[in-house]
Amino acid sequence: MEKATLSAGPAPGQANGALSPPPTPAHHGSELGIGIQSEGFGGITNGSKENDNVNRPQLYRSPEFSEPTPRPSPSTQAADTFKENHEFRRHDSHPIPASGIHDQEAGGPQSRSKANIRTYQEDGQKAAFPRLSKPVELLRNSYDVVVIGSGYGGGVAASRMARTGQSVCVLERGKEKWPGEYPTGIKDATEELHVSGNFAPGITGGKMVDTGDPTGMYHLIFGKGQNCVVGNGLGGTSLMNANVFMPADKGTLGLKAWPAEIRGKVDVLDEYYTKVEKVLEPEEYPDDWPTLPKLKMLQKQAEFLNLGNKFKKVRQTTRFHNGPNSTGVEMSASALTGQDATGINDGSKTTTLVTYLADAWNWGAEMFCECEVRHIEKYKGSDGGGYLVFFAWHGRNRGHFKANLHGDLMWVHAKHAVFLGAGAVATPEILLRSKALGLQMSSTVGQNMSGNGDILAFGYNTDEAVNSIGRPFPSPYNPIGPTITGVIDCRDQENPLDGFVIEEGAIPHALAHFLQAMMDIMPGSTPPKNETLVERTQAALARYGSRFLGPYFKRGAIERTQVYLIMSHDSNQAVLSLQDDKPVLEFLGVGRSDHVKKLNHMLQRATEAVGGTLVQNPFFALMGQQQVTVHPIGGACMARDGTGMTGVTNHVGEVFTGTGSETYDGLIVTDGSVVPTSLGANPFATIAALAERSVDAYAKSKGLVISDKPNKLLDLFGEPQHLPERCRPLQKRQIQAIREEQVSIDEADKAIQSANDIKAGGFGFTEVMSGFIHYDPNLKADNRETYELACRTATSLCESARFFLSVQSFNTISIVNSAQHRGLLTGTFACPSIPGSPFMVSRGEFNLFILDNKAPGTRNLTYDFDMTGVNGRRLHFHGYKVVDSSVALAPVQFWKSTSTLYVTVSEHVPGMCADLNDEEAWRRGRVLAKGIMHIKAGDFLSEIMTLTPTGSHLLKKVASAASFLTYFTRKSMSLFLAPLTPLQYPSQTYSGFINNTPPDQSIAIYAADQVCTRMHIWEPTSYPDNDKKNIKNLFMIPGAAVDHQIYALPTIRFNAVNYLTRAGYRVFITVHRIGQLMVAENNWTTYDARLDIKACLEYIRKQHGNDKIYTIAHCMGSVAFSCGLLDGTIPTEWISGITASQVFMNPIWNTVNMAKVMAGPVPMDKIYTLLAGSWFSCSTSRDDSYVQAAINQFLRLYPQPRREICNNAACHRCSLVFGRCWNHSNLNEATHRQIDRFFGGVNMRLLHLLMKMGVEGHVQTNGPMYDTLTTPDNIQRLKGIPFLLFVGRDNAVLSPESTERTFETLCDTFGTSSTPGREGGDYKRRVVPGYGHLDPWMGRNAWKDIYPFVREEVDRVARGEAYKFVEPDDEFKKMVEEGKLLY
Repeated sequence: MEKATLSAGPAPGQANGALSPPPTPAHHGSELGIGIQSEGFGGITNGSKENDNVNRPQLYRSPEFSEPTPRPSPSTQAADTFKENHEFRRHDSHPIPASGIHDQEAGGPQSRSKANIRTYQEDGQKAAFPRLSKPVELLRNSYDVVVIGSGYGGGVAASRMARTGQSVCVLERGKEKWPGEYPTGIKDATEELHVSGNFAPGITGGKMVDTGDPTGMYHLIFGKGQNCVVGNGLGGTSLMNANVFMPADKGTLGLKAWPAEIRGKVDVLDEYYTKVEKVLEPEEYPDDWPTLPKLKMLQKQAEFLNLGNKFKKVRQTTRFHNGPNSTGVEMSASALTGQDATGINDGSKTTTLVTYLADAWNWGAEMFCECEVRHIEKYKGSDGGGYLVFFAWHGRNRGHFKANLHGDLMWVHAKHAVFLGAGAVATPEILLRSKALGLQMSSTVGQNMSGNGDILAFGYNTDEAVNSIGRPFPSPYNPIGPTITGVIDCRDQENPLDGFVIEEGAIPHALAHFLQAMMDIMPGSTPPKNETLVERTQAALARYGSRFLGPYFKRGAIERTQVYLIMSHDSNQAVLSLQDDKPVLEFLGVGRSDHVKKLNHMLQRATEAVGGTLVQNPFFALMGQQQVTVHPIGGACMARDGTGMTGVTNHVGEVFTGTGSETYDGLIVTDGSVVPTSLGANPFATIAALAERSVDAYAKSKGLVISDKPNKLLDLFGEPQHLPERCRPLQKRQIQAIREEQVSIDEADKAIQSANDIKAGGFGFTEVMSGFIHYDPNLKADNRETYELACRTATSLCESARFFLSVQSFNTISIVNSAQHRGLLTGTFACPSIPGSPFMVSRGEFNLFILDNKAPGTRNLTYDFDMTGVNGRRLHFHGYKVVDSSVALAPVQFWKSTSTLYVTVSEHVPGMCADLNDEEAWRRGRVLAKGIMHIKAGDFLSEIMTLTPTGSHLLKKVASAASFLTYFTRKSMSLFLAPLTPLQYPSQTYSGFINNTPPDQSIAIYAADQVCTRMHIWEPTSYPDNDKKNIKNLFMIPGAAVDHQIYALPTIRFNAVNYLTRAGYRVFITVHRIGQLMVAENNWTTYDARLDIKACLEYIRKQHGNDKIYTIAHCMGSVAFSCGLLDGTIPTEWISGITASQVFMNPIWNTVNMAKVMAGPVPMDKIYTLLAGSWFSCSTSRDDSYVQAAINQFLRLYPQPRREICNNAACHRCSLVFGRCWNHSNLNEATHRQIDRFFGGVNMRLLHLLMKMGVEGHVQTNGPMYDTLTTPDNIQRLKGIPFLLFVGRDNAVLSPESTERTFETLCDTFGTSSTPGREGGDYKRRVVPGYGHLDPWMGRNAWKDIYPFVREEVDRVARGEAYKFVEPDDEFKKMVEEGKLLY
């Protein structure tokens, strides 16, 4: 492979003998003209602009979608500029030395400032470290390939599959950390420690333990007989191994345990070792770098053991020069800190993170951290095959819900293949659990595991300085070196099982302060023989020096301690099993005892040769001669005979379906668990080579081509240079699903990126709710009764439901200040009664205390999300918690409201979530199930523990938490303390006017006394049989203080005028003199208003003929109408029928109004007249008079049921003068908020008459006579007129007795059609449950609860009994079908 050459002189601006600083993304090779020829992708290219896509990784190239416009990266633009102004040559570059030559490098370790990368960015405003992984919120439902784990096996699979154009998802249990973020001290390291397994010292039975961070970087697994240490994190164990690249010897590969395809051709891995070398670029410690005392001592010990010819430097994946690696990632030279075992912070470690994974990212793979894969199932959906990979997401503090973390699993669909690279412990665990859940496979899974013959020991307190204790910031004059630098390689044995290697090591700084205590108290140590008194004295002084002056005391015992690492061959008898769903390791034969004794004897001799004491590792000494391994292998071994009888996989890692030779298509193991025997050497080179071979075999079997195109220099803060290709979807539904998923990902990614760009603080929490949901498509109504019925039914049928959702806002300012108060939902929903359960929830919408436009004074906590079932079915979940005035000063009710979720599950309708601001989109799908879910007290406590602010630094997090909690408290208290909150005064702007219904004509009407009023006319929008001759006239009379708008309300989607004009009626509405007109202030009464009604009827008869007119009248409009009919002012022969709303001729006040009338010796109207004049306005303002302001504040105390409490000043004033006119729950927010626009006022003369009539129960003339009009003679005038009397059961203005008395009077006077021997009248009375006084006309659901029975009565009378109404095919019908009118 041709390499770039360098001149011998120092780089510009660099002093001779000083290392160049780590290159930053601001100095890309494309800017500087890098040109390195390479084979495969083991190199980087110059900045040529080939057909590379530099678009966002979330977009897939597909024939179905237009290609996004390419966006040149900054590096590409800079390269163009450079080439225009400079001579461009292939090898012009910043220093990239050839392998092993350091013409421009210092001959020693770097200084303190180079030992820990502080940032990868020059711009302090940007993130300090790259992030290849994505938030789980951006996870797709399916990928072509899912890779489990990100170590060598997972990294190889991710890189190679991404290079075939497949869409790749990588799931990693650990977090993503980059050099500069790895722990150094004991505190940091302890926080990254996870301890689990069966703690079984000696001969004890053991105890299961599980403590620490399950996503921590270091995982200590206790087992019976042997313990192991593995790594978690993006990069797997490569983040913390010792970097030794040592291929397996041919003798080991020829053992019978290997498949015939390998043991019969032991050179078969050579080409794959070469592939791995090109990526990882292993090299020896340079000869011209400083001498390392520990390496020098190992060589001395090798010569003493007569093994000098076996000593050599190891090839290791540590960088000893600056510059980009094989995949285009900038790296730095080693600072020789000896910190490899806890993570190197100097940027010199060639992990899979900076090679295979970075390459996979560049080719479009998507990686997700904190995802612990639990099991795999075959996909049973109708839209293809593949596998479902179930995982526990540890992010967003979900671990606080211990019962749910592993119970409510998330999942992703692998359409073609799953590569298991989770490691030799995790992969067998996944396979064992998968087998237990029905995925058939070999019975040998979990067996034949090995610790790779690992032995750890110490040569304590030798005669010479060793310097094997790692330092975060080493002295350039006293370097430690990489953890392992040399080896005594004794693998060339007649019997390969007798082979072994001895390597020197280094203890990381985090363990340094414990080492002295361990050396002193460890039993079983072997001191040197025949020591003199002087030697014993010197040894004691060295020990005391380390004890009192610390492990770094130059002449102390710890600084003179050699660390031994042995890899040999054990008996491969370890077994992994599941007990209570937890993995248990049992090493039945850790090693061959004679062989182990021989190796220990050899270490004893080597230690004596340098005057030290041989000390076994703590596990061996304290736990009954147990060993610890950092190289567990096996557990899903390759079968030696090609069947499941002797192994779990075949020779290329494909998992057997049972005991035969048949394998699962696309289920492949690529990590150390396939290795069937101990290797007697550091195993990662062999693991990576086997992974390369398995992936290559899979690609060839599927006709996939792994691209060997070299990468450009990677800008890890920018965009990948390649995108995965997708196969053309076969079904239109799949295409639509892909598009919708892409839109949701783009929206979520945009929110995340915008928050990151401004370094915004965020806030999140995790919530578990459970309850009962009944699967029944007939449960369509959206009311509490329906939800409660569904919940009761589901409870009786044991139809339980539960969700486990994480809510995250990436910008707290947004969730606090935006109208939607939106957060992102991610998690799972499970309800076994709904086919497809469990469901995956991605990028759902959570709204915190969003204003409920359907009900005044109500704030909802809503959950809206599409969800995908394991069968591929997509459904929609809508849930809301209702926090309304019922919680006022009621803590128990407040808890119930905020912990009770009303749930509707419906079919997914394409595009239903396209508009995030459309709160009614969920109604478009066909309802499938309803129910109620609750938060349990225990889950609520766990939820509190998950409350987590996010931010770039501590102050940001504090500010984010304070902002969120302040908002939450403020909104909660505004509802809880509703009666004490500031009053809501009329607004100056219109809002929520969604149904402007202007009249076709407005006529000035002059009554007999020449008072001018108005009448509005609406022409029908449709008519029966499309014949205008079938148009009928309909006259409507509003009540006092209001006008035509109560029938033509602009704030509801479909009002009474809309409803009746579509039924073929020409609608006339009078605005009489006691309505919302200026003349209402002139002391007119209901008795006077009868003249306006007569004038309107005269106009109708004059313009449209003398046919009888059906009349609908409400409240005091109805009273005025009855006055005119009873006293003969209005001829009854003009009227074909009457619908009287709430009252007709017998007004009787309800209890509260009656109390107001009867209270005190002086009537309230007299008191008000004395204080404020003869006019009471239902509207008010902040700067109203003192008297009106006092009334406004006094009305806070007006007695109301808890559910009817509000802080709208105009609503309060209406309640004072008329009584509560509605059930608040029937109005929407827009109507209630602007109620002042629909109400005028009342004069005191009218009010006095109303009070008098309401007490006496009859309509009357004006004073001073106040004659009763309901005399028998007057009532006779009503003969022959059909009546429909209806009243809201919750009417708080007039008593239901008002209509009841009228109904009884009419029936008693004229009889009914069923009265024997009498012609009888046509009278009906109806009490409407759930409604009050005016909401039957102004309510948001009046279109379905009130208007239909009113229209039916009008049709019956006006068009005849035989008439059948036919629904016009109009906008109303469409809105009903689409659910837009359902509340």
